Amino acid sequence: MANCALILKISLAMLAFAANSILCRLALQGGHIDPLSFSSLRLASGALVLSPFLFYHAKTTLSLWRPLSGFYLMVYAVLFSVAYIHLDTGAGALLLFFFFLFAMVIHGLFKGESLSVMRACGLVIALAGIAALLLPGAKAPPLYSALMMIVAGLAWAAYSVRGRAGQAAGASTAANFVLATPMALALSLLFMKQGHYDAAGIALSLLSGAAASAGAYVLWYTLLPSLGSITASTLQLSVPCLAMLGGVVFLDESLTVRTIFSALAVLTGIVMVTREKSPRQSMTKAREP
Repeated sequence: MANCALILKISLAMLAFAANSILCRLALQGGHIDPLSFSSLRLASGALVLSPFLFYHAKTTLSLWRPLSGFYLMVYAVLFSVAYIHLDTGAGALLLFFFFLFAMVIHGLFKGESLSVMRACGLVIALAGIAALLLPGAKAPPLYSALMMIVAGLAWAAYSVRGRAGQAAGASTAANFVLATPMALALSLLFMKQGHYDAAGIALSLLSGAAASAGAYVLWYTLLPSLGSITASTLQLSVPCLAMLGGVVFLDESLTVRTIFSALAVLTGIVMVTREKSPRQSMTKAREP
């Protein structure tokens, strides 16, 4: 019974993480909202849901407010949304996930971790998959959108690296959401003339922030004590696959040979990287904003 409950919680968390890509793509592809307004509402609703963590850790609240972390979270959220104006759901998830992992590995190398043959081969295979996805052709994603998602992945990695040293993960993330919200709102005001939204766009934004971001985060961190860091990292490999499937089901996106090959190569490479522990330390589980 306990195992069934654990599997159910894991499944819900992975579905929620993948839902971020699907909800964002649904909102933007349908023209229901602009990307900056989507990001602002996503962050604001996430901050609201996570705010009880701040009250729970009221004695250590001052140490939780780290503006640079909030900035990285804002950059991730905004560029994630901008990229999905023209990027297919699955392609976006693959780019985001790979460059997040790539940046985390590079950071580990600078911190003294060694790169084994297995992990090096995994990175090469995953890079080949990304290269195949981005090669010019009729089915290649728009370069501008791809670059936006790549930077979003790097910003997510920077946010996660800073979060490793923090205490009280729930309260820290709540503070970062609160800090990121006015930054995103300021950008929305700067581009107010391009802003637009309807009821569906607002609903999708709030669902993305309150459930798929904040709610999934709370659920995931209740699971981590039951999971090893390697297991947790490997489980997250399902997110790009679920996002790709969601794009086909909910957005009528097509699965091309190029996309399938890229997905298999990237996921194979990531498995090789995450399944082997570094001699100095295993890959630490990163935060999922």
